[in-house]
Amino acid sequence: MIDGGRPLFQQIAEQIEAAIIDGSLTEETQVPSTNELAAFHRINPATAAKGLNQLVAEGILYKKRGIGMFVTAGARETLRSRRREAFAHQYIEPLVAEARRLGIPIDELESMLDVTEVAR
Repeated sequence: MIDGGRPLFQQIAEQIEAAIIDGSLTEETQVPSTNELAAFHRINPATAAKGLNQLVAEGILYKKRGIGMFVTAGARETLRSRRREAFAHQYIEPLVAEARRLGIPIDELESMLDVTEVAR
């Protein structure tokens, strides 16, 4: 789904990344073409191309001239690694900082994060 808050090309790139991470697009699989993406999302083909080309520049996709774009070998692990790092910066570091401000000991924080405890 297209969200009005971020550039469309970035959203296209993020959708392709999400499909690679969740396994919908596997290594060496051809991704939807610029025209397919443009028609599906009702956007300019140049915008869709910009999103795909961003992923090519990052080494997530590669081009086969005259055939299309494909998922690079190792792309899933690259994206997962990138997202893990971002997750730590976005969620874990602020969580630990807030726990320290509140005087929550690390062992208590670990207990709070224990999935079996949270599920109760």
